[in-house]
Amino acid sequence: MNQGRFILGRVERFEDLDIWKDARSLVSDIYSLSRENEELSRDYGFRNQLQRAAVSIMNNIAEGFERDGDSSFKHFLNFSKSSCGEVRSMIYLAKDLSYMEEDEADRLIKRLKVLSRKISSLMKYLGTSS
Repeated sequence: MNQGRFILGRVERFEDLDIWKDARSLVSDIYSLSRENEELSRDYGFRNQLQRAAVSIMNNIAEGFERDGDSSFKHFLNFSKSSCGEVRSMIYLAKDLSYMEEDEADRLIKRLKVLSRKISSLMKYLGTSS
């Protein structure tokens, strides 16, 4: 049995991880925002980078979970956490460029901060349980 599956208890699939579910929801919201926001949808480079960074959050969680061992999973969680920071930075820029309303940007930033803390907590747990 993969050590990560043992440490995470009943979690047998990355789809069961709350952080992956949160990241998936965030990606969905980023894509919706990109479609619905005229200013953002016209800035192809910005929109593309924002979407790619958001997808990177959830994909790195999934990829790391599917690897062997907690240290490898933790390594990919670090990439995921970094992508949270990238998306958060881009949301600040989107607000500065008037691509989104301040309250909408602030809600996304808050969600990204919460997700980043959750990822950090799992990384710490994996680091102490090895």
